Amino acid sequence: MKAIVQKVTKASVTVGDRCTGSIGAGMCVLLGISTKDTDKEIEWMANKLIKLRIFNHPETDKPWDADLLQCKLGILIVSQFTLQCVVNKGTRPDFHQAMKSEQSLPMFNRFLEVLRSKIPNSDNLVQVGEFGAFMQVHIQNDGPVTIPIESPENLSAPKIKSANSARHSNEDHDDKKAND
Repeated sequence: MKAIVQKVTKASVTVGDRCTGSIGAGMCVLLGISTKDTDKEIEWMANKLIKLRIFNHPETDKPWDADLLQCKLGILIVSQFTLQCVVNKGTRPDFHQAMKSEQSLPMFNRFLEVLRSKIPNSDNLVQVGEFGAFMQVHIQNDGPVTIPIESPENLSAPKIKSANSARHSNEDHDDKKAND
């Protein structure tokens, strides 16, 4: 899962003449879901976004010291499959790493559900573009602050002990037996 996070003074999304989401100060997030993403990536990204300290602390005004929850700011989420684009060969974008719409819509909705569950008053603070629509995203970047975030590749992989960790584990066990 990839995200482009922008600290904003305001942001909105329109589809045709209709505004689908709008926030004042806060964070605009362009979110790209890959074919490898699972609930683990959803949880990781939601946590990363709400804990990302890109705002001035509300009491001390110290820069880079507060997150969305501390500041009670809005977040605008915009689904953007093009973040999963690969352009290593040639000049035509390759979107094979982007999850197809049929699978990514439920994943996107699950992401919103998880994010909303972590943000008090989320009905007002969490705003959304329109999945699959041609949107106009209006971003007034503050700073400018733009941060790319990508979930670690191995979140969904089963944990396998390496030979070294197994050896250390056995050594620890042997040391414990010797001390008994």
